Amino acid sequence: MNLLYESETFAVMHVLANAPAEAAPQTSIPLLERHGFEIVDKRSGKEVYLDGSWAEMFQQQIQAWQQHTPTQEEVEDTLEGYTGLAQQPVVVH
Repeated sequence: MNLLYESETFAVMHVLANAPAEAAPQTSIPLLERHGFEIVDKRSGKEVYLDGSWAEMFQQQIQAWQQHTPTQEEVEDTLEGYTGLAQQPVVVH
């Protein structure tokens, strides 16, 4: 899990669900890469996990941010758009 962003109101983590362990043997069987993003809304104490097409869409947003460095306000506004999806209460973080 990699922390991508943290502020007083949000935290964003990139979760690599099937990241290989350091000592894991290489296999010839191809694996479908699985990853997602966890967005924690610290104000409400809830989080949302994005995977599949949602994760791909969020990855595109991150790539756009890498091309044009956004302000904190722009990042927070984008993350605010995902708060409606946040239904899972944060238990451990």
